[in-house]
Amino acid sequence: MNPHHAQVSIVVIGYDDAAHVADAVRSALAQGPAVREVIAVDDRSTDGSAALLDALAAGEPRLTVIHRPANSGGCGSPRNDGIDAAAAPYVMFLDSDDVLPPGAVDALLGAAEEHGVEVAAGLCVRRELPSGREIPWEPALYARPALIPHPSRRLRLAHDTLCVNKLYRTDFLREHGIRFPEGRFPYEDFVFTARVLAAAPRVALIPDTVYIWHVRRTAERLSISLDRAGIGNWRARTEANQAAYEILLGAGEKHLARAAHSKFLDHELRMYTRELELRTPEYRRAWWDLTRAYLSTFDATDFTVNPTAPGRLVARVILSSPAPRDLPRLRELAARPARLLPPYARASDGTPVWSSDLPQVTLENFLDRPAHLLPAAVDAELRPRARGTRLRLRLHELYGRMAEAGPTSVDVEFTHREDGRVGLRGTAPLLADRYGDSWSAQTPVDLSELGAGTWDLRLTVCFRDGTSREVTAHARGGPGLLRRRAVLGGRRGVLGVLGGSGGSGESGVHLVQPYRTHAGALALRTASGWRGMTEVVYRRVARLLH
Repeated sequence: MNPHHAQVSIVVIGYDDAAHVADAVRSALAQGPAVREVIAVDDRSTDGSAALLDALAAGEPRLTVIHRPANSGGCGSPRNDGIDAAAAPYVMFLDSDDVLPPGAVDALLGAAEEHGVEVAAGLCVRRELPSGREIPWEPALYARPALIPHPSRRLRLAHDTLCVNKLYRTDFLREHGIRFPEGRFPYEDFVFTARVLAAAPRVALIPDTVYIWHVRRTAERLSISLDRAGIGNWRARTEANQAAYEILLGAGEKHLARAAHSKFLDHELRMYTRELELRTPEYRRAWWDLTRAYLSTFDATDFTVNPTAPGRLVARVILSSPAPRDLPRLRELAARPARLLPPYARASDGTPVWSSDLPQVTLENFLDRPAHLLPAAVDAELRPRARGTRLRLRLHELYGRMAEAGPTSVDVEFTHREDGRVGLRGTAPLLADRYGDSWSAQTPVDLSELGAGTWDLRLTVCFRDGTSREVTAHARGGPGLLRRRAVLGGRRGVLGVLGGSGGSGESGVHLVQPYRTHAGALALRTASGWRGMTEVVYRRVARLLH
């Protein structure tokens, strides 16, 4: 007999998602005999989802459908309905637009039963659609199997606020009254996860991928995590973070509470700071005021623990200024990896400071790290030409730390954003400028080696002691440099297929566009032939309309 037979209830929640909910339910049922039941909770859909679920349930005895009498406005209430209805010893959650990969339940259940833990957790990957590119969520936490006797022994658990990549003992949730916030409460996962950690479960971590989080940036209705254009989203996020902090602190878990604040500084604050320049002046002002008010509730220790983390410096600048300022520079600092751009000011006593008019924001602790961990800033400029395209790079000095480390060369890669393949690779020497405040490098870029697509520029600065620093490059130049250029090709065209024998078969004009990402880094879009150019223009118009 299968030792994992009928041990798990899977709660699938959905609202107006007829296009995807069947795939979610089928992925849950396909987990095999370990699944006793799949509970689909329809939050009063109006698009036919309810009838679709009923039709599926008619042919599947393990599927139960719960129809809510009124829409809850959030994800918490339908998940609570699922907890109440669950009949199996373990429960897990699945959103209607995501899927469980094969073997996910067996992997989690095996770890939970082997170690006798209340919670088992595995790796979630964010799958960008339609490209299929996958980005692991909190990969370091799930790098290897681990048994955590108490959440305070692995503070990084406070950073993984997802509820969907975990298996919970049903009686553990019920015994401790652990539920999601009811009604419309964005980021309900934050509160639920804090309640779980506050109850001090034993946790088993596994490196297996157990959840596929679908990211649909062009969907007609964006998910809560993607719909960040309104200030209400940021307010909800800060409120959820604050609620999680108070839950952990109230349970006597001060280290986990501090880890929740650390997660906010390192993740949320940096992510929204990178996007500030995209917003209206009214949004920026409201965001700045709201963020200052929230950060003022933090304890001083929240900023002194790990003071070299970029999010701490971003927070200190915001707290020190009553009005939005230095947004381009803060965007670069919030990038991953962080880039600290000039000016490099000093106080009257020589102390490195953020700027001459904010001398209270000192940088000496921020710069107190080895050179290969410093927020090195590299400017990059690329001017596509039919012949002789060159990439120009400039590494800035950083209060003497770069000169001390002795940069010798820079490795250059153009990496395809969707599939991660390297289209171009090279190395160039870094030569000190005459004034000693920067180092420059140039390298040819053979556009014929790149196929159509979006290419990210990745750099590795090498130092004389053998260490290196991976960086992205600040896109230098205004609209005159960062614009589409039509490049004339020959018989095979300027842009060929990577590793292939030629281009798209179309000769003539090809489109190349260096551009600045939301985080300020240089990237490159390429399209071959009239067909490719038409597709680029179409996607651009679709993004603008969206």
